[in-house]
Amino acid sequence: MTLTFTDPSEQQRWYAVDDGVMGGESHSGFRIEAGSGCFYGEVSLENGGGFASVRREPNHVEPLLTQGEGIRLRVRGDGRTYQLRLKSTALEDASAYRITFTPTKDEWETWDFPWHSFEAVRRGTLLGSAPLLDPKSIHQIGFLIADRTAGPFALYVLGLETLSGNK
Repeated sequence: MTLTFTDPSEQQRWYAVDDGVMGGESHSGFRIEAGSGCFYGEVSLENGGGFASVRREPNHVEPLLTQGEGIRLRVRGDGRTYQLRLKSTALEDASAYRITFTPTKDEWETWDFPWHSFEAVRRGTLLGSAPLLDPKSIHQIGFLIADRTAGPFALYVLGLETLSGNK
């Protein structure tokens, strides 16, 4: 695994960026729980809000992503739709590459995301003229929920690894 959650200090690498930056009232956090990471919180649609996200402080993990054909996630969700977001030096600061997924409620699942399946977005709007994701340009990993549904959420992540071309 490229990124696991067996070390409790991993929790300190994650920080929330929620819709409070634009007046919303959603809140989120990230914790380590029984060997998995948990992105949790509550989405509020009040005051024009509606999203919550966490980002990971960059370290040795991001360069390892260049060794694969994409990303494999092992997750357990709550039936809500999430985004895996990758910040890239190829895009402006408020932009990222995203892939959307909806894990089955209370079941561990493996999701494979080839690099070509990520799409560039800026504040939720597709960037049609952006280059394809180059894994060498990735400098940050994060998760976001913006499914237009108010209420609590929890996404458990057992690990993240590079997707091998030899399945």
